[in-house]
Amino acid sequence: MTTTTGTPATGASPIDEARLHAFVGQAVVDMAAAISGLLLHLGDRLGLYKAMAGAGPITSVELARRTGTTERYVREWLGNQAAGGYVVYDPADGAYELPAEQAMVVANEDSPVFLGGAFEAIASCYADHDVFAEAFRTGAGVGWADHDHRLFSGIVRLFRPSYAAHLVEDWLPSLDGVAEKLRSGASVADVGCGLGASTIIMARAFERSTFAGFDLHDVSIEAARRTAREAGLHQRVRFDVASGKDFPGQGYDLVCLFDALHDMGDPVGAARRIRESLASDGTLLLVEPYAGDALEQNLNPVGRAYYGLSTVICTPGSLAQEVGLGLGAQAGERRLTEVLRDAGFGHVRRAAETPFNIILEARP
Repeated sequence: MTTTTGTPATGASPIDEARLHAFVGQAVVDMAAAISGLLLHLGDRLGLYKAMAGAGPITSVELARRTGTTERYVREWLGNQAAGGYVVYDPADGAYELPAEQAMVVANEDSPVFLGGAFEAIASCYADHDVFAEAFRTGAGVGWADHDHRLFSGIVRLFRPSYAAHLVEDWLPSLDGVAEKLRSGASVADVGCGLGASTIIMARAFERSTFAGFDLHDVSIEAARRTAREAGLHQRVRFDVASGKDFPGQGYDLVCLFDALHDMGDPVGAARRIRESLASDGTLLLVEPYAGDALEQNLNPVGRAYYGLSTVICTPGSLAQEVGLGLGAQAGERRLTEVLRDAGFGHVRRAAETPFNIILEARP
């Protein structure tokens, strides 16, 4: 039954009370999720989840003691976590427990479904609210280095678990002949490597190969160099500041782009440089966010998250660079293939996929 609430504007459709109440409910859920995201970030930052993982039922007093925090704050935080289903509350003894399944998502950084980094990255975006508002008004880009510093650590903590779970075991073997080359000894470039997580994962797995990571962000490159030294890989791994269009080297057996092409101002130019840098039988491994080719195919929770991140991270980053194509994080396989073919790649195919990523193989 359709009824009206208040007085609709002239020509406006009457208000459907059932649809209105359903949408208010949806907005309240989002409101709770928005503030809970902050509390998730606090739980991650303060070690609250890690202290609860495997501990069984625990009181707010004990959790505060273990983490060096104040009980009154912890008690309120636990109330939010219990209301959201992240922890289980037992009113009989006033104790809270983090189930093993939830711990895989919020406490275990080696888990392939760990999302603590996502909430850290999102928290950084809230801190940059004024920057984004101004960018919306002016159309200016927002460079990677201009973001709150938590974006850098948050993004690597978001992507590393998936790369660790899939890169060596699934993605590289899905490419024609590449795993065999890596085991024998290959030359690899990781373009847009950020803090170098993907580069380090490959270097640990393939001891006869050499790796070069390139990124525009000098702070990330310095951190990647430290990580390589600490891992004892600096003899086979180097990191340098360079863009996708001007990174050095020729004759690479494999060039990788992990969740980076859509962030570039000139993805066609970067792909063209990659093609030029490959050996005649070389391969490009392109990992991009999962997306359908049309907007209506992406109207789901994963698409919603990626469009959100793309609005404040990926698209502004591209617009801040030369050309400023603004490809966006939900470009889809068809558009990505067009970019690669415009750059001169003759062979492009989907090699693998996950719920969060499309993996394309491209050859000259």
